[in-house]
Amino acid sequence: MSTEVRNNAMLERFEIYVDSAIAGYTEYQDTASERAFVHTEIYPQHEGQGYGRVLVQAALNASRREGFGILPMCPMVYHFIESRPEYIALVPQWARQKLGLPQ
Repeated sequence: MSTEVRNNAMLERFEIYVDSAIAGYTEYQDTASERAFVHTEIYPQHEGQGYGRVLVQAALNASRREGFGILPMCPMVYHFIESRPEYIALVPQWARQKLGLPQ
């Protein structure tokens, strides 16, 4: 199965496609310097297959390239960052403290 993650800026979300069909998305809201991820959904027929991880990782990497700090308001994005120390640096220091992430 082929996967592709695309930024649908009009809908403010990254979408994951599996074999050219949408399988889920992660919604965001941008400020001048930060991107808040607010909701992630993987459609039922694609759950439990690792697509959430692929989606979140691609969205965070794209956001890093665009220069955004990350605000992980969505539980899936929060868990992804919390369990991968290399991504914690994307979260601004003030937000790490408020969200209970390692400093």
